[in-house]
Amino acid sequence: MILGIRSRKEGHYITTQPERHTHGPLSEGQWKLESVQSRELLDDEVLVRIIASGICLADVHIGDAPAALGDNVGSPVYYPRVLGHEGSGYVEKTGSSVSQLSVGDPVLLSFTSCSTCYACEDNHPAHCADMFRLNFVADREVYRLEGSDRYDIGGSFFCQSSFASRAVVKARCLVNLRGVVESDEELKYLGPLGCGVQTGSAAMLNIGGVKAGQDVAIIGVGSVGLSAIMASSMRGCRRIIAVDKNESRLQLAKTLGATHTVTTSDESTDLTAEVRKIADGRGVHVSLDTTGVRALARASYDFACNGGKIIPVGMSAPTDTWDIPMLDLMNSGKQILGCVQGDVVPQQYALDMIAWKKKGLFPFEKIMKFYNVSDFGKALEDMRLGEAVKPVLVWP
Repeated sequence: MILGIRSRKEGHYITTQPERHTHGPLSEGQWKLESVQSRELLDDEVLVRIIASGICLADVHIGDAPAALGDNVGSPVYYPRVLGHEGSGYVEKTGSSVSQLSVGDPVLLSFTSCSTCYACEDNHPAHCADMFRLNFVADREVYRLEGSDRYDIGGSFFCQSSFASRAVVKARCLVNLRGVVESDEELKYLGPLGCGVQTGSAAMLNIGGVKAGQDVAIIGVGSVGLSAIMASSMRGCRRIIAVDKNESRLQLAKTLGATHTVTTSDESTDLTAEVRKIADGRGVHVSLDTTGVRALARASYDFACNGGKIIPVGMSAPTDTWDIPMLDLMNSGKQILGCVQGDVVPQQYALDMIAWKKKGLFPFEKIMKFYNVSDFGKALEDMRLGEAVKPVLVWP
């Protein structure tokens, strides 16, 4: 994994290049800062000076996977590379075909899509037919070490790789914030809106369609879950049930709108019974799992009332499955709804989130903790220990 910091010489970065060019998983201590150079921009790309970049669990999952998984050219796991996909910054240079962005524009970085498949043409870019390849497999030849003539360091993770002081970004994944933000201080809060915050909030608003007076349950109250809680509170849900094992996170959830909490720390607790009891014995209208833990994701189905919606958004293993009784699914009328990035169009939804915050309805800043990029190791450790919900790296 590579993290990049701009050096004084044009086109150079401080990155995570370990000795002998052997990048590898986080757990093996292979995330470091060193200097690399980026290739020239393609016609549809933009060079962005990064102000801040949130750390998402997807970065950790991908950047801690065994290197052997990268033997397949279509694998999302390979080293060396730059990760990061929750960036914000300023446009420094544009490719020849980019017309909607100008040098100096403040921008938020989100995901990309192909623009031509059925889902994209139907205004659902998060479900693009080429979503996986474009955002996870990305581009293995974006950076090179100083003195090397080979661009053999991967970039373009979510078409941005924003763990760098300068990021080579597809224009399609940028949200132009010209006239919306006026300072670096404002901008540093906005990177996480491009993934975690929009995923959690839009899962409830767009996919769940939560309404005033409804009951909801959110399993896992990290940045995605807490964003879901804030959105549900903003929409006026009656009971908002937060489910987690971390007591401090549950207390934070209460300050952000949760009306009830259920702990998973006691394995003898019947979670379904607890949640359904809170929801008048019938279950909740919308049940969201952000953990990807198979048992908890399966429990989210049982939390739901007849006609309720079950939305899984947590990262799980490709082979994980649920065992759902078909007759129960048919008779209950429950709906299991796939969800990526809340099915948003970032260029509009990001502006909505910023507007809600300015009105005091969506205080996403309360889940963020900022670190100098040189302290990225502490940021990752605080995230692992549950002491930071959404660590954000601030670039010099």
